[in-house]
Amino acid sequence: MTEPPRGKLKIFMGYAAGVGKTYKMLEEAQSLQASGVDIAVGYFEPHGRKETIAKTQGLEIVSRKKIEYRDTQFEEMDTEAILARHPQVSVVDEFPHTNVPGSQRAKRWEDVEVLLAAGIDVLTTMNIQHLESLNDQVWQISGVRVRETIPDWVVQQANEVVMVDLTPRALLNRLQRGVVYERGKAEKALQNFFREQTLVALREIALRQAAHEVEHRMADDVTRQLPDGVLTGLRKHHKILVLVTADPKTAMVLRRAKRVSDFLGAECFAVAVQPAGDLSGAAAADCEALERHLNFARNLHIETRILEGDDVASTLVDFGRRNRVTQIFLTRPRRKTWSPVFSHDDAQRVLGLAKDMLIVIVSDREPVAH
Repeated sequence: MTEPPRGKLKIFMGYAAGVGKTYKMLEEAQSLQASGVDIAVGYFEPHGRKETIAKTQGLEIVSRKKIEYRDTQFEEMDTEAILARHPQVSVVDEFPHTNVPGSQRAKRWEDVEVLLAAGIDVLTTMNIQHLESLNDQVWQISGVRVRETIPDWVVQQANEVVMVDLTPRALLNRLQRGVVYERGKAEKALQNFFREQTLVALREIALRQAAHEVEHRMADDVTRQLPDGVLTGLRKHHKILVLVTADPKTAMVLRRAKRVSDFLGAECFAVAVQPAGDLSGAAAADCEALERHLNFARNLHIETRILEGDDVASTLVDFGRRNRVTQIFLTRPRRKTWSPVFSHDDAQRVLGLAKDMLIVIVSDREPVAH
């Protein structure tokens, strides 16, 4: 039995809650239904916004699934019910949402992947700060560590990304009028994430991301039109290598490297260096951290390896040279470190050995004080 053609994904993206993503998505849903398209709302989060709720009028809404967790009942999107209903298009609000423990899948974007694989088109919403590669940058701007993130490759495979924009002043005005949140929650938001300087910075990131999405899709269109075997030089020229260690900052370096590789259209590798060529010789705490970081890299669609070697610097640079790597990303090691995995001296040796490559040492920065 042949599999159905994959459904199309359309993301309505903004830089903060309240810019109008869900409203625009439902507006499109109403338009599609009026033109005869079979459409059903798989999940909608009203947040008490009357104008947005009104946009669901006349649309079929699939009932949510009730899940018990710690003696409390939660409601989640019922992916299996949507599959059984099998509309042409499903509306799914809040793409980055984390499902309650006990759900079949951990993340809503994983539920959406199931719908797309079944041939159902999906309209969905998210904010720019939920993009995995921007997690550290958003934290530095806002002082808020976003916990619900989506791997960049999930967004990149979308057929269309629509940026829903609103000036920060207009958004703050909506917040103060109680349009976005009820009064108490709105006042708390104004003291935290919804500071004007934070919103301005996030909007700038969102607009840059929108420009990147356009360039990315244009480049893909050009590549598809080229004869077989002919590739654009830029996409194959750059190769990025990340050293994976037990250092907690490794996750930050992986995000940064992935974002750079996406902008350059470059291949990206993440490697750990161990004497045995696997994690068997690592201390228990280091082994757990290394495995966690390697899994994180795989989740970002970065190719991972564990290299055999006693000399971290020479093993890393040798791998880079054999694979024609152009950039190596490292954490900034502390001068006084108890970990034998990667030291300040190792970093200096990489700099000395890899003079033909760009070495990027990523340092941790504290959030901007408000």
